[in-house]
Amino acid sequence: MTRPRHKARATALQALYEIDSVGRDPASVVERLTGEAGLSEENASFAAELVNGVAARRAELDEQIRTYAPAWPVDQIAVIDRNVLRLAIFEILFDNKVPVKVAVSEAVELAKSFGSETSGKFVNGVLGSVSAHADRRD
Repeated sequence: MTRPRHKARATALQALYEIDSVGRDPASVVERLTGEAGLSEENASFAAELVNGVAARRAELDEQIRTYAPAWPVDQIAVIDRNVLRLAIFEILFDNKVPVKVAVSEAVELAKSFGSETSGKFVNGVLGSVSAHADRRD
């Protein structure tokens, strides 16, 4: 059985992927996907908070990716990996609602589930660097 928060993160990731690749309106994408996923009101709200937070801080998140994955231009990182990183970095640096280890673990799990064979290792490496230098912000 899928854990409710994990399912909410997976739904947020799917929304971020769609928003990033097709440029749709975040609110309508989140509403549709959380409904399709059958999330509780609490977890639908959690998914929406993640998507809105990533959208609001996208430039800052991409700057973190550029800093900690300098060999990979952000626009050349696979769409799924890029959005897993944005989601996790948002949780690590700005959201402050879960321990860093939980955010990293969840991100690696999402990368393995939705990304390529090497996504988990790539995401883990970048997030290891981010979290080692993390200065959690408000």
